[in-house]
Amino acid sequence: MITLSVVVPVRDGERFLADALASLCRNARHDFEFIVVDDGSVDATGDIAEDFRADLPGLAVLRNPAPLGLADARNAGLSAASGRYVTFMDGDDWLAPGYLARLVEAVDGLGCDFVRADHVQVEGRKRVVHRAPLARRGAVHDPRSAILPAGVRTMVDYPYAWAGVYRRSLGDLLRFPGSLHTAEDRPWIWRLHREAASFAVVSLAGVFYRRQVSGSLTQVGDERQLHFFDAFDLVFKDLEEEFLPKAVRNFCALLAHHLEIADRFTPALRARFEERGAQTAGALPAELVTEAVSGMSPEREAVLRALLPSLPGDSRRHRVREDT
Repeated sequence: MITLSVVVPVRDGERFLADALASLCRNARHDFEFIVVDDGSVDATGDIAEDFRADLPGLAVLRNPAPLGLADARNAGLSAASGRYVTFMDGDDWLAPGYLARLVEAVDGLGCDFVRADHVQVEGRKRVVHRAPLARRGAVHDPRSAILPAGVRTMVDYPYAWAGVYRRSLGDLLRFPGSLHTAEDRPWIWRLHREAASFAVVSLAGVFYRRQVSGSLTQVGDERQLHFFDAFDLVFKDLEEEFLPKAVRNFCALLAHHLEIADRFTPALRARFEERGAQTAGALPAELVTEAVSGMSPEREAVLRALLPSLPGDSRRHRVREDT
């Protein structure tokens, strides 16, 4: 019986994939399986994955003839998974030795639907531990209780699918919106916290997450970035009123972040992005948008007020911590 399935979506990842798979070799167990989904790569990604068959027991390599996007690649891996639990890993990241065993031990011991963990952010030689927002560790919680309050960073502001482990019996709750090529983790984390029954956070930081990797979607300024708005359309759809202030604040903080780095867009795409931003914000309750914008740093507040000139002023002096 397979205890854990590890889903590794990757596209054109020849630069880092060997490091990622080598780290899985240092985590392998006879009851673990590893599913690499080659999402239409045109480089040596598929060959590198195949080269690890002898060293990584339980390795399966799936290939999409054409790129489908991260969401669909993860979903393909989920469909092929047979483990009691499932986790994710990006093809340009790596894991500390023994991390997966400790993750399984945590979710087994706690008996909850899913467990979230900390991670290490990597930029060149720099290493910084990023903690999951919930302070109380090693205890089981209601996932809905970790969405609020609106004015501080909570678990829906920590959407990284690879920073945790999940019971595969959660079924469709683990699937990503296949129509999205970016920001697919935002509606995913909101739905998970709204509909799952139990979760916990543990103090494990065994995922090493590379930032500023050329070619990653966070660095690319093409039309896929417009899917940010489609993602939040899914977040807002049928959202309970109690969670709306948090979702609005979440959206506004991320919108400001995208506008701050809008130089990666062509002028035409930037205009479309700003138009979508104004339309989406304009469809939200004005008082919640005003409250969210007024609680940001002066720099971000200025960016959003330039986009949304009809917002009334706010004289509050106390600003709350932003979500991104």
